[in-house]
Amino acid sequence: MALRMDGRHLPRRGGGVKAFPDSLEASAGGAGGGGAATAIDIPALIDSHPVSSFQKWILLLVGCAVVMDGFDVQAMGFVAPAIVHAWGIDKAALGPVFGAGLFGMLIGSLVLSICADRIGRRPVLLGATVFFALCMLATAFTRTLDQLLAMRFITGIGLGGIMANASALASEYSPLRRRVTLMMWVSCGFTGGAVLGGLISAMLIPLGGWQAVFAFGGVVPLVIAALMWRYMPESMQFLVLRGRKLDRVQGWLQRIAPEVRIGPGTRYVVHEARQDGAPVAELFRAGRGPATLLLWGINFMNLLNLFFLANWLPTIATEAGYSGGTAVLVGTLLQVGGVVGTVAMGPLIDRIGFYRVLVPIFAIAVLTIGVIGQPALPLALLLAVVTVSGFCVVGAQPALIALASSVYPTTVRATGMGWSLGIGRAGSIVGPVLAGWLIGLHWTNSALFIAAAVPALLSCVMVLCMGRLKFTGAVERPGETK
Repeated sequence: MALRMDGRHLPRRGGGVKAFPDSLEASAGGAGGGGAATAIDIPALIDSHPVSSFQKWILLLVGCAVVMDGFDVQAMGFVAPAIVHAWGIDKAALGPVFGAGLFGMLIGSLVLSICADRIGRRPVLLGATVFFALCMLATAFTRTLDQLLAMRFITGIGLGGIMANASALASEYSPLRRRVTLMMWVSCGFTGGAVLGGLISAMLIPLGGWQAVFAFGGVVPLVIAALMWRYMPESMQFLVLRGRKLDRVQGWLQRIAPEVRIGPGTRYVVHEARQDGAPVAELFRAGRGPATLLLWGINFMNLLNLFFLANWLPTIATEAGYSGGTAVLVGTLLQVGGVVGTVAMGPLIDRIGFYRVLVPIFAIAVLTIGVIGQPALPLALLLAVVTVSGFCVVGAQPALIALASSVYPTTVRATGMGWSLGIGRAGSIVGPVLAGWLIGLHWTNSALFIAAAVPALLSCVMVLCMGRLKFTGAVERPGETK
């Protein structure tokens, strides 16, 4: 059987197996005489069925890759004190090493996302996972600061290819009614990996030194890559648009909807036209230019804010007179708030839309971030506003990834998501550096956090502008502003 746009099945008919990537009309089949090819609308079929065990397995695999992405990105922070002690260097000497990793991720996001829209999500995600795993293993054998800096930059390139491709695959195998929720839960693995990294590092460093952390961060992704190579499929929409491996599309569809019979005359419809132009240029065509620029701006501002808070909150809390343990708790609660925010926001966005959630979320962030640095703030109130700030800023980042997925079609989805993240990662570099510069100018904590509220305000305004543009993208109905 084939599936119509209204969810009803159509009778199967004969003919040859074909894909119609340029078809923009609703799938149709069985309307003509005998021998007419039937059509299966792949997005509609996914939307009309419960999430199968096959789809859950895909989400689990890409989620595991994202967890190790988060682990390996944060690994340097966990091992830094041990390296400083073992090599007898000043802790300030590791600053460029942290920056090199982030810059590598920026490059990886921009370059590998384009590759994914050319050759597929699966090979790029698989290749990036193997690449950063081998780099992590190699990092365990570094002996000088220059070697460490080079390896973190190279590792960052591989890490930059994970999030956008994992999220694109999660998007393309998720039903519309739960797409944002499932994508955000997958993205939440990044924060979970960072938290896991702290626990694992605390256990491994006393046993095997800082090298053991990098060894763990290399071996586990290789196991995940082996599982992905064996079990993870390519995006069906991507293959149909490219007219490749349609026999595999048939097998995957029947694992999602076993009752649907696919015959030799079946054709597949994805409601998009194949595009062979430069992927980055496509981000500005078909009226997507304003949305693309706004997405870049929102990601830049939010990641600037996120990394400013994550890097400097514990230090500023210590300077404000709190104990070292309290300072660590402050930094941890920022991430805990982010996990709660990610889990909570997904279902809410699926119900009422991106803009109705993100505009008030960023508005709340403006207030809570501005309050953090106020003098004589009671500890309980400080912990509360930090947690809420994490809920809004850290929790909103996966929502921005899902928003980018909704704006771009399959042909440039990985590029659009990767470039949004790549531009945003420039903000992750600027944020801590800018904060350090302001601290060097002897700004008070109150002034620092009022300044930190400005990017949240700009994010709020830009999300509001996206809503006013009525550019709803792929996950919302035309003309509907959410």
